[in-house]
Amino acid sequence: MPKLKTHRSAAKRYKVTASGKIMKRQAGIGHLLQHKSASRKRRIFKMIDVSESHVNLVSKELPYKKYSR
Repeated sequence: MPKLKTHRSAAKRYKVTASGKIMKRQAGIGHLLQHKSASRKRRIFKMIDVSESHVNLVSKELPYKKYSR
């Protein structure tokens, strides 16, 4: 069987935890921050789990996913 290629943009966007969960950055923190409250920005800066409906799609883009920091 030929080797599978990792989707490079997916490898940069998603991180895999030691338990195997896929984490991503939250949307809404790139710009237009002056009108957002400090508590909202603190909440948005954290990484969140990829939704259950997208786990299979992301996993196909990361065929050799393993724990990464």
